[in-house]
Amino acid sequence: MHSILLSLFVPLGRMGVCFGYDLESSRRLPLFVSPLHLSTKYKSFGPANDGRSDFTSSSRRPNRVAALSALDSNMEKTDGVDGGEAAASYTDNDSPYLMDENGRPVGVRETMLLQTPHSGRKFRPTHPKSSSTSRLRSRLRAILPPWKRKQTKEKSRAKKVNRNFLSRNNRRFTEGWYYRLTLPEYNESFVFIFSIEDAGRWVNRKKSPLTLACFQMLGPQDTYLVQSDDDDTKFWGWKDAQALGCTFEWKKDIVNGSGETDESVREIAAMTPEEWREDVQTGFQILPFNFQGRLNGHDGSLGGVKANQGKPGSAEYNFEVRPVAGWGNYPPLSSSSPTSYNNISAEESSREKSYFQQKSTAGWLASFPVFEPHWQITMAHARASGSLNWNGTVYEFEDAPFYGEKNWGGAFPTKWYWAQCNSFDNYPDLAFTAGGGIRQLPFSFLPGKRTETLGLIGIHYDGRFFEIVPWTGEMEWEVCWGRWEFRGRCTDEKGESQFEAEVVAVTDDDVSGVLLRAPTKDEGMQYFCRDSGFGQVVLSLWELEYDEDLGDYVRSQNKKPLIDKARSGQCTVEVGGGPWWDVWRVKSKMSATMKKIIRLPLIMRKA
Repeated sequence: MHSILLSLFVPLGRMGVCFGYDLESSRRLPLFVSPLHLSTKYKSFGPANDGRSDFTSSSRRPNRVAALSALDSNMEKTDGVDGGEAAASYTDNDSPYLMDENGRPVGVRETMLLQTPHSGRKFRPTHPKSSSTSRLRSRLRAILPPWKRKQTKEKSRAKKVNRNFLSRNNRRFTEGWYYRLTLPEYNESFVFIFSIEDAGRWVNRKKSPLTLACFQMLGPQDTYLVQSDDDDTKFWGWKDAQALGCTFEWKKDIVNGSGETDESVREIAAMTPEEWREDVQTGFQILPFNFQGRLNGHDGSLGGVKANQGKPGSAEYNFEVRPVAGWGNYPPLSSSSPTSYNNISAEESSREKSYFQQKSTAGWLASFPVFEPHWQITMAHARASGSLNWNGTVYEFEDAPFYGEKNWGGAFPTKWYWAQCNSFDNYPDLAFTAGGGIRQLPFSFLPGKRTETLGLIGIHYDGRFFEIVPWTGEMEWEVCWGRWEFRGRCTDEKGESQFEAEVVAVTDDDVSGVLLRAPTKDEGMQYFCRDSGFGQVVLSLWELEYDEDLGDYVRSQNKKPLIDKARSGQCTVEVGGGPWWDVWRVKSKMSATMKKIIRLPLIMRKA
């Protein structure tokens, strides 16, 4: 799930809305509770303090790293799992989660967050938990006699069909989440891909034939498993945080006598990790600090996505995640545990918040549904600890490199490439992501240019974020299966620094990768891209200085490279769409007008 689309246009009528809040983050969407500020008492929900030391290596950085403090109250009000009615949430002061009256998590504590935009769900939910009206209706139906209960349910479904036909937008929509776990000690990596297509969409008074909740996994030696369900009401997601899940099948001891899932059980969304392990037979659950899943499907390379369409296979995992970086500056691994904002001045607190403000991967205009699909890196760098069972083979790991991103919109681009790695030799605090693609421009039915080709490179290193994007510099690439080569410069005079990066990833001739499914506009999940976790990558990063004679930025002659040929043999590489008959050579460019629009947040901050 990794397309590259940069939102660069917004109708003038919406511009006033943008200036009403932070243009860079668009809105305060929770993603991370500070991983360095959690009590070990809640280890199942988030990792404990790791004892980092003060970082003072750059005068541009704040004097100390700070994280928001916990609330003093033991009981708070928060929106429901999907922004429904406010529900009482009980939590201990040290817990990162808000809990409902049943002891289930319903949200994260916003006061402790390093926030990444767009981390919450974008799809329109149909899960019973998403609506207070549906919850009340199901509870009333539960007290009716069985025969009356069935009649009421059928009438309710018929009314819903008519209502959706008249009022719902029939536009195709999909949302997908991609996570990668790298295990250097095993020389393997695992990929987790979750997606929901056409949730609640109706076509010609019928449920969309493309509606699908899908769970894909890549395992050892680029093997591939898949499980899916066309019941979109099983899929849930938090509106304001990176939490989602889908229960394909409950364990028998919590279903009713007829073998069907009771309405009260269907209303359950997020659970504590302990409850999930006890009650779920197959499915997955993502909480900001805990990933769990049981996949009982088949080999995705040999059949379709529906049940019994390939060779059977299974996987199970349970691990905790400690976020290190989102998409922006972050407390480096060498720094100390952050202090509370309560202990520092308001001016210093504001400076810390500004420095660690996370960014939209595709710029602030990604908040508007103009260019689709959208792309957001949610965890450029993280650490995972736990275990995973792949077809009977158990892998145990501690502080393993972890990565996360998401896409949402109508379908993937017609052609794209992507590469990612956060497991480098001798560079534990280094991560990079690069991607580029062809996207459709808005109003493409009008005469003129209908598509544009753009790309970016994002590097997180030692607490700093190095972003190479068309609106602050330039980028070019040469890509074909077997070789991914990227070069780019950030030459923005208003930026903190100017720099240049070069990334080259290759695969051996015998590495053919695995064909993966991605959402298409008219045919749903189809084989649409090729991936491999065995890319061999070399990355270099240089500071630039302005040369008066040349009138341009050049590599600093008196300074060593910031990163000098960092290497890894576990880089994930991908090509998607097509055609891919020859090498794709592009120099990404953006018009001067579009550059000015997307750079508004930076200009306003520097003013």
